[in-house]
Amino acid sequence: MTRKILALLCIVFLIVSTIAKADDAISEDSTQKTYHISGAVAVTQNGFSILPMFTLGKPAAIFDLSVGSDRLAFEPQFRFSLEGRPWSFIFWFRYKAVNQKKFKFSIGGHPSVAFKNTTFYDNMGVPKTILNPQQYLATEWIPTYQISKKVTLGMYYLISQGLTEGTNHRTNFVTFNAVINNVLLVKDTFLRFYPQIYYLDIDGVDGYYLTETLTLSNKHIPFTISSIMNKKLSSRIPGDDFVWNISLNYLFNKRLKRI
Repeated sequence: MTRKILALLCIVFLIVSTIAKADDAISEDSTQKTYHISGAVAVTQNGFSILPMFTLGKPAAIFDLSVGSDRLAFEPQFRFSLEGRPWSFIFWFRYKAVNQKKFKFSIGGHPSVAFKNTTFYDNMGVPKTILNPQQYLATEWIPTYQISKKVTLGMYYLISQGLTEGTNHRTNFVTFNAVINNVLLVKDTFLRFYPQIYYLDIDGVDGYYLTETLTLSNKHIPFTISSIMNKKLSSRIPGDDFVWNISLNYLFNKRLKRI
């Protein structure tokens, strides 16, 4: 177990070191470099995990931030229940290894902490609930190909390793997806479709699922409305056959240039 953890730590370290060196090399060849500070704040009646079949089961707030260049970014994500309890903290490092007009390939890695309620009994026999942090490491690979201005096909692969005793030891998450952008509904108002079919394996217990994400936006308003629907196709993993949510999202994006 310890050797596998150390191996995964080394992989994440090598990924981050490699992408940092590559980004420095790109910077030296450029007289002007563009940086971004972007993010989103979402409020939903049912918080969804990275793995869409898992939800918080209660209202949640999710804070996303992305800081970096056109190729390399640090993208932390903080999730809380609306009661104020932390749900999970994820610290992504992502790099666009290939950034062509149609084909793109990104890699990334993160350490993360998920918080689980644990109940114990004190000396008087009174139940007490505490937040038990569970640590993970993960890497991801994301190839995409743009078919047209509105349609992009892609694949996503994530492998996660639990570091804390009692967590899932190894998780494999593979998706095939499509993005259909800018479907005009009325003037300046658009719909975005993000369907995906995915395979999930958690310590040898696996299943197949279908997910659909719909996002409604207007180019003059920094708010969007989105909904995620997840349907179990065939699975041995415990969980609901169908889960969904609806979210109100606030988006911001600032770009800076170094001369």
